[in-house]
Amino acid sequence: MAFCSTSSFPCRFAFHNPKPQSLPSISMSLSSKLPMHFSGNARLTRNHVHHNPTIHKIRASNSNPGPSPSPGSGAKFVLLGSTITVTTAVANRVLYKLALVPMRDYPFFLAQFITFGYVVIYFSTLYFRYRARIVTDEMLEIPKLPFVAIGFLEALGLVTGMAAGAILPGPVIPILNQTFLVWQLMFSTLLLRRRYSINQLVGCLLVGAGVVLAITSGSNTDQMLSEVQFFWPALMIVSCAFQAWASVIKENIFIDSATRLKHKSLDLFVVNSFGSGFQALFVLLSLPLLSNLKGIPFAELPSYFKSGVGCFLNLGADEANCDGAPLLPLLYIITNLTFNISLLNVVKTSSAVVASLLVMLSVPISVYILSLPLPYLPEGTNLSPFFLLGCAILVSGLFLYNTTRPARNSSEVD
Repeated sequence: MAFCSTSSFPCRFAFHNPKPQSLPSISMSLSSKLPMHFSGNARLTRNHVHHNPTIHKIRASNSNPGPSPSPGSGAKFVLLGSTITVTTAVANRVLYKLALVPMRDYPFFLAQFITFGYVVIYFSTLYFRYRARIVTDEMLEIPKLPFVAIGFLEALGLVTGMAAGAILPGPVIPILNQTFLVWQLMFSTLLLRRRYSINQLVGCLLVGAGVVLAITSGSNTDQMLSEVQFFWPALMIVSCAFQAWASVIKENIFIDSATRLKHKSLDLFVVNSFGSGFQALFVLLSLPLLSNLKGIPFAELPSYFKSGVGCFLNLGADEANCDGAPLLPLLYIITNLTFNISLLNVVKTSSAVVASLLVMLSVPISVYILSLPLPYLPEGTNLSPFFLLGCAILVSGLFLYNTTRPARNSSEVD
């Protein structure tokens, strides 16, 4: 999975039970046409969405439901998941740039290695979960065409993002990645007919403005991109558009599967496995075209991958150019895997936009860390007090968004 958030995976569940319960046994109302969202007791994830009058009651549970947890366990579960997501998001952003230091000449090899690695990991996990009867035959029989679209979009997002990330300064990457939320709001409005309240939109704008202020005014240099061609930041923004589009399709998969599976929750590894499988396929198919971005002719791709393997293993290559491999790329892969699982879990138990905002919370922390002298990135950047001002605006935006009271639709049934 790529990281534009990389990535946010949307699905919205709405709590209407006065006694919140933790997954996998939760009570929720599901709109047949609109995404699901948290409301009621889950204060962290309140969203204001105008619902379609057609509402169905469903209950997602495992085959052996245990006793109902205490009322506070749901809030603790959300808090723990949010903390893990923010922590892994920070590590993921930092290691993303560090992994590209030794592999800066071979971003397409790294992208291919990551996607095929995820295919092995996810499908192996899916197999064991199927043997344990956590994953059912009905889950595996859901339509695969949406996963083809997801794989295609995430493949484009991954390879274009890594190509740009190898060129861009470290602190700039988390900022440009925040265009993911803008794309996501736009695609969800156009494709899922979702509406957002004024407070939600203002909150998101404040978050984005705070992040931008923290970077543009938080550096001693006037323009951090003054020595970079415009093509590369534009390519990073486009990569986020691909990821956001894929996230909206994933949200629709969760919504559709809730009806198809008849009261059962779609397993996370079904989504991850098939999405990664098609992503790996399209990364491979897109390499001849995208390699032209780095000026690599098609005939030289075998030699390129051979050199990439040597650099990744730090064998038969200039140690100065590939110093840090394979440790840094492997650390990034492990962290990214952990991040994607935790993020998808947050999306499944709350919403895509909430997951995006949690990831946004990691942005100022990541930028600050990337501005420090780091191993393999000895050049640091001094940040001014405006960085703190940007962080304050960001936090105020998060507060405004998450404290917005949703207006209950009269057609909702408790």
